[in-house]
Amino acid sequence: MLALVGALALTGCATGKDAVAVGGRFEFVAPGGQQIIFYDPPDTRGVLREFAGESLTEPGRTIGIQDFPGQVVVINVWGSWCGPCRAEVDDLQLVQEQLGPSGVTVLGLDVRDVREPAADFVRDRGLTYPSIFDHPGRALLGLGGYPRNVVPSTIVLDRSHRVAAVYLTRIALGELIPVLQRLAAEPAP
Repeated sequence: MLALVGALALTGCATGKDAVAVGGRFEFVAPGGQQIIFYDPPDTRGVLREFAGESLTEPGRTIGIQDFPGQVVVINVWGSWCGPCRAEVDDLQLVQEQLGPSGVTVLGLDVRDVREPAADFVRDRGLTYPSIFDHPGRALLGLGGYPRNVVPSTIVLDRSHRVAAVYLTRIALGELIPVLQRLAAEPAP
């Protein structure tokens, strides 16, 4: 409960627009208490130019959005210690399996975790989507002002890797699937 109060306080303390495009680059600004934010029309979306880090399950290998050109990317911030994260992984795996053929991929961002328990979590649940191991928080810093303490949270990129939606809460599959289908139907870059 305390974490939820902190997250709500964080999301309510900024002013201005939901996102600022600095040279077309995405910069997150807290949206006045909103937990789900959509960035439309597409030409107003800021680009997430770089986002990468070391693979959770393959130490020494770098993975990131550059590995998914022209795909809708669902970046999910999670930790094996996080109850709501544990609850949503089956839904994210379902997204990967069902929408992968239409150009949608899930990319996890494991934060504030110990590598082995987190890797065991992925293996035990049979997750096939990759995750970045971001214990030091370097990859998270690349998200331009994104709140570091809101876990789980999800950022949805369109095919041009522009930020189309942000979920500062556990995802609801029934809400996420239509968004992903709409983005997958948008023209490729």
